[in-house]
Order: sequence, then structure tokens, then C-alpha cells
Amino acid sequence: MSNLVQSHLAPADAAYDFTLRAGEPWMHKIRAGSTFRIVDLEGNQAADTLFYNAEDPEERYSAQDTIRAQGGLYLSSGTRLMSSRGNPLLTITADTCGRHDTLGGACSCESNMVRYALEKRSMHACRDSFLRGLRQWGNGFSKRDITHNINFFMNVPVTPEGKLSFEDGISGSGRYVEMRAEMDVLCLISNCPQLNNPCNAYNPTPVRLLIWD
Repeated sequence: MSNLVQSHLAPADAAYDFTLRAGEPWMHKIRAGSTFRIVDLEGNQAADTLFYNAEDPEERYSAQDTIRAQGGLYLSSGTRLMSSRGNPLLTITADTCGRHDTLGGACSCESNMVRYALEKRSMHACRDSFLRGLRQWGNGFSKRDITHNINFFMNVPVTPEGKLSFEDGISGSGRYVEMRAEMDVLCLISNCPQLNNPCNAYNPTPVRLLIWD
């Protein structure tokens, strides 16, 4: 984990400070030049995240362009989060977790049923949270705007055979990832409510969100 980088910013100086409960959505504008931090308060909590160009949301986070630009699968300090038009949306400037996933996608009612059991289909999932967040924000957003997301703090190794393996987390209480916005962006988070996956000890927990202007 050579990408571990501490931040020099103090939470007391943040212009915005909010604790997001597990299972809840959050959508917020982050202005160009601002720094945004997500804190894993209790450890191994997945913060499923999408980013959009605030001026033109048709331009949004692209896992493919991000992976291609950095020549690597995992996200950490130094990663530029690239848009669907090949522009940097944000740059990860500090990271005390080590790496983050952008391949595993978001849990849904359908995936709950397939991965766990038929009776789990009705359980709340990140895709539902994304939809709730978009509805609350308005401005014409719909389910077509839920594209491939980042799973901050989630550990999804890729095996030598090219398969995904959902493993125990590598994060811990108080670890964080911090990003500088390269343009005005909208951030949509589903703080994962997953109760069926042992990665979070079957106990989804809050995350803390801070913004320095």
C-alpha cells in the first residue's frame, strides 16, 4: 500500500461537515478547486459514489477512462477520476485506506436475490438509494443516470483469471480518501445498506463527508 498519503487539512476548518447514515443517499455540489473527503468512521463501510459535471451532467465518471488513463485497476492517491469525455473530474490527493474499487458496481434488489437468496430481493440496496438521491435532487435526473460507480473503501481484488473476488475490507476506523475537484461536480453517494455481505461484518455504518472551499 505505497499510495498511503495523509492530508494536511483539519476537519475544524471544513466549510461543510455531514455524517451520512448507512442506507441513505447524499447528493451535493462540489466546486472546482474545493477538496472533498469521505471518512470511513467505523471501518470497512462501502461508500458507493457517482460524479457528474455540474454544468452538463451528460458528462460523468467513467471507470473505463479512469483505468485506461492510469494504467491500473485500483483507485488511490494520484488517481485522476476521468469523465466519459476524457476530462479529469477530480484528483485523489490523499488516501489512508490504500485502494478503492471501481469494478464491483452497486448492489441492487436483483443482485441481492441472485447472490444471497430469493427472499433477500426486497431488501434495500444502493441502486435504490441512488434513485432516491436523484429524485430528491430533481433537474431531470433519472435511472438512466446511474452508471458504473466507485466503491470507496471496498476491497474487490481481480484474480489472475480475470474474475472479481469480494473480500474482507482493508479499511479501518477513521481512514479516509480525499479529492480535489478539477471542475464543478455533482457527487451522488449511496452509503451502502448491505446486510448480507460479511465484508462489513453484516453491520453497515455511517461515513463522514467534509468539504474545504
